Amino acid sequence: MAENNNLQMPIEAATDNDTLPTQRHIESFIYNIRDQQVMLDKDLAVLYGVETRVLNQAVKRNMERFPEHFMFRLTKEECSRSQFVTLNGKRGENIKYLPYAFTDNGIAMLSAVLKSKTAVSVSIRIMEAFTAMRHFLATNAGIFQRLNTIEYNQLALQQHQDEADKRIDEVLQRLEEKDSVPMQGIFYDGQIFDAHTFVCDLIRQAKQRIVLIDNYVDDTVLKRLDKRSPNVEATIYTKQISAALQIDIDRHNAQYAPVEVRVATNAHDRFMIIDDKLFHIGASIKDLGKKVFAFSLMAEAPDELLLRISR
Repeated sequence: MAENNNLQMPIEAATDNDTLPTQRHIESFIYNIRDQQVMLDKDLAVLYGVETRVLNQAVKRNMERFPEHFMFRLTKEECSRSQFVTLNGKRGENIKYLPYAFTDNGIAMLSAVLKSKTAVSVSIRIMEAFTAMRHFLATNAGIFQRLNTIEYNQLALQQHQDEADKRIDEVLQRLEEKDSVPMQGIFYDGQIFDAHTFVCDLIRQAKQRIVLIDNYVDDTVLKRLDKRSPNVEATIYTKQISAALQIDIDRHNAQYAPVEVRVATNAHDRFMIIDDKLFHIGASIKDLGKKVFAFSLMAEAPDELLLRISR
């Protein structure tokens, strides 16, 4: 339910054409309740120059003129959710009475019930205000629709971001648990350190062997494999060993625990074997975090893969 927040602006009772309330003042008292444009009894009483009690008594004496689509009473829930100023001055607390809401048809009928020149003149101004607001809404319907679309897209984008953050948090939380192995996840462009930490933690978990199947290998891959524990064997399968890469391998192995590099030309994707676990990794180890990539722990036996690529 949409409310208007200008409810506390007092308006003097109208007595002649020079002192009739302006359209702007009247519009400040028009609310959208139950998908209808309405005005409340106490605001109408101010505009007509009578007490709210007097206005409602006149309506009750003529209830047959005010069917539900002319007038209805607000519920406690509607009052507590609204910004309406209740009789005690506090919103939604100790409501002494539930106000009546009048549609434009009900307001037109009020002028006949109150039977005063002021009521007729004010009712005409109110009808003009209702008409102006309907015209404004109709004229700007396209703008409102675009605003709703923008708001919807922003909410959808925020939801997508929240879900992505949740998945990343789950992955990082698993990585912090040293005895557990993440099953699957996604790293996004720019998460260079997170992706580096992920691979290094996998390497540190190895107890017996690490096998990397990656067609794009450089010296940074050798350095990452140095994160493994002592006595853990390390082997790389790649499509070719260039002269520059062979120099890097020789220099590395002369100083650190050796990494064996073999040629395998029939592998397209990247895989990493940690003991008896086989991971599919969507990016080359040297490029982690530079583009979006995914990883997953596979159910297949790693030795079957090694047997097929080493032929």
